[in-house]
Amino acid sequence: MGDVAVGARSGHDGPEEGHEQLAESPETVTDATEQRNDNRDVGRDDDGPDAEDGGSTDMRKQRSFWKELPLLIGIALLLALLIKTFLVQAFSIPSDSMQDTLQRGDRVLVDKLTPWFGSEPDRGEVVVFHDPGGWLEGTPTPDPNVVQKFLSFIGLMPSAEEKDLIKRVIAVGGDTVACEKGGKVKVNGHPLNEEGYIYPGNTPCDDEPFGPIKVPEGRIWVMGDHRQNSLDSRYHQELPGRGTVSTDEVVGRAFVVAWPVNRWSFLPVPDTFGQSGLDTHVAAAAAVAPGALGLAGAVPLVLWRRRRLTAGGTAG
Repeated sequence: MGDVAVGARSGHDGPEEGHEQLAESPETVTDATEQRNDNRDVGRDDDGPDAEDGGSTDMRKQRSFWKELPLLIGIALLLALLIKTFLVQAFSIPSDSMQDTLQRGDRVLVDKLTPWFGSEPDRGEVVVFHDPGGWLEGTPTPDPNVVQKFLSFIGLMPSAEEKDLIKRVIAVGGDTVACEKGGKVKVNGHPLNEEGYIYPGNTPCDDEPFGPIKVPEGRIWVMGDHRQNSLDSRYHQELPGRGTVSTDEVVGRAFVVAWPVNRWSFLPVPDTFGQSGLDTHVAAAAAVAPGALGLAGAVPLVLWRRRRLTAGGTAG
């Protein structure tokens, strides 16, 4: 019975074919499982974990931008402050004393860099300078709000509190400047042709003739282009310096009208300030040069002649 049972199960002495196939079936089951998983994945949309990761990345980028924004603003404000302090500063024109070159309300940019390298104001330049004392006495000072003060401090808005003036340099240290009624302004005896920049219909100085005045070294003589509407050096001769301004008070040269846009222009030095003989130092050097060259050439000849005479006397 027991043998029949065994024989009925196997039917032969060798291994059962079905049992061997079952031994190989794990790979088949795995392939079928992967196939079913693939079939399920075909119907899956893009709203799975990968899409969620992408959304998280975008949110992190946005959070990173808002974290960096205060730093960017801080750097921009610091750069603006450095530019205002060392490079360029904007100033607003509050009066008509420089018409028609500058109009009330114009914004000019002032070069503050070159003075750091020892550059000093030159004739014909339009310069901004601090009140030397007494020039703006009695002039009301604007009262800006906190925002205006902050923007002025960092250079994004013209200063409203500082007592600054803007005029044209007529004479510098060492110059002699004068102007008689009915005449022209003279610098070192040379008349200036000012028709190109003084206000139409104005005279050079009929309202306040002056001079001759010797401008001390390290100081400048300034005048407004609207001569009959400018309280410039002529009107402050009773103060220390006799109306001249120390170069230490000069903020810098105004080189461009930046606002409004339709008034954008450079502020060049008029040609009349480039005429020959105006610079006393150059004129003096030119006068001395021929004599100095002649003397320098004569000395070697005299020494050579004396040497020859001495040699001849010794030989005799």
